[in-house]
This record gives sequence, structure tokens and C-alpha cells, in this order.
Amino acid sequence: MTTPIVSSNWLEDHLDDPNVHIVEVGAQKPNTLYIQGHIPGAHWVFWKAFCWHDTDREFVTPAVAAERLGALGIAGDDTLVLYGDPVQYGTYAAWSYIMAGHPDVRVLDGTRTKWIAEGRPLTVEAPTPTPVTYAPQAADASPRIGRDDVRAGLGQPGRFLLDVRTPEEYSGERVMEYPKFDHGAERKGRIPGAKHLFFKELLNKDDTYKSPEELREVFAGVGLSPDTDDEVIVYCRLSHRATLTWIAMKDILGFKNVRIYDGSWTEWGSIVGFPVER
Repeated sequence: MTTPIVSSNWLEDHLDDPNVHIVEVGAQKPNTLYIQGHIPGAHWVFWKAFCWHDTDREFVTPAVAAERLGALGIAGDDTLVLYGDPVQYGTYAAWSYIMAGHPDVRVLDGTRTKWIAEGRPLTVEAPTPTPVTYAPQAADASPRIGRDDVRAGLGQPGRFLLDVRTPEEYSGERVMEYPKFDHGAERKGRIPGAKHLFFKELLNKDDTYKSPEELREVFAGVGLSPDTDDEVIVYCRLSHRATLTWIAMKDILGFKNVRIYDGSWTEWGSIVGFPVER
């Protein structure tokens, strides 16, 4: 299996490859940073418009993914390279399009942070896509788990719950990581039994992943090893940070059974009757 993580060196070497397509996934509108300068050839998308159904809080289906990628000129056998602003929005889009079946999805290690720090080329020109026909692929729902399955497994052997929010969110001081706002769920706290690992412990200052040796040590600190037979369920607030963790576990360290509870705290913390721990 091809690793979904590519380096800035690799991407610069492939900027002129017609089968490699780059998409910058933005967390906010307007796309200010993209307009000021972005990786040559990169399209800009708003994360919700790219990853979600138009009206439901549901992920893109293979049919919708085919429509959106085809409109950007991306064919079914092309390489899709994603990078986020911030970093976890790129991994979130990658996770979404892996589930929608695109066969070659990759993420740029270090996102625009490392790219700019290294003095690599930037442009203010937005590419003009030439739409192509894209046949929908087979969906893969295996990386995902729903709330009822999470609840049914509480306290059961063979399952490990991992909360990758900030310490303040995990402890129940806040429900949102951003200091200016504190909303997104009706209650504060965590899913009962969840262990805590702040997702930024997986990253270097330039937004690249730490080395495999360093990552093993970080996960060992919460009692996890790539050799575990446990099913590991990762969550955060909206699952962006969880996807960054999922890629580290699955594709760098080789964990065998990792899934994301994408409803995460936004959903769990608002459901009447679902248990909360503080």
C-alpha cells in the first residue's frame, strides 16, 4: 500500500506531473492565506463544501466525491495530494476521500508551514480546472464508527478510547479548543474511560509528524503500542484532530485496527442520556 504521507521534496519534484493534483483545504472563509500565496497548482476548497454532503452533516458519497473531484480535473487514477490550513483539515479531507473510495489519496507532511519555511515556490495564481469524467469508486466505511457502537463498547475488553483534544477539553473545563469561543456541545467532559493524548504531541513545530520512534514513545505514554490487538477508537470535537492521529497510527506506526468516532464530542456531549465523565 502506498503511504498517504508525502514530503515537501516529493511534492516539489511532482509539481509538473499531470497526474498529481493538489488541493488546499481551508478552515475559514475567505481564503485569505491562499490568495496571498499557495503551492503552485493547488486548488482551494472550503472543508465543509468539499467533505460534507450539501445539506446533511454526512460525508461525501462516492458519487458526490466523483462529481467534486471530476470538476477539479481529477480523474479516478490520479494522485490527490491534500494539505490543510490548519494541518488537521488536510488529514480530515484525506480521511473523507479515502472512505469515498479514491484510490490514491495523500497528505503533505508539514502542510504549508514547512513548505514556506523552506522557501519553496508560491504563487498567487489560481489554477483553472479542466473538468473530467470520474466514475464513482467503491466506498470504504471501515475507518468510521458511530455513537451507538461506541456506547455499546464502553468498559468492554478489547477496546481503547483515545481522546486527542486539548487538556482543557478533556478535563471538562471547555468544550472547544479556541479561546474566543466555547460552544459546540451541550455538556463538558469526556467519554467514560477515554485516555488522553493531545494531538499536538504527534507534531513537530513545522507541522510535520514526529519520527516513528518519537511517536511510539508518545503512544506508549498512554498505554498504546502498534502491536496491540485492541480496537482503538479516536475522537476529538469534530474529528479533524482525530484524523491526524489516525494517519499517524495507521500509516506511520502500523496499528492494525483504528477507527474514528466522527460525531466526536460535538455529538456525544449533546445527546440526552449518553454518559459523560469529568
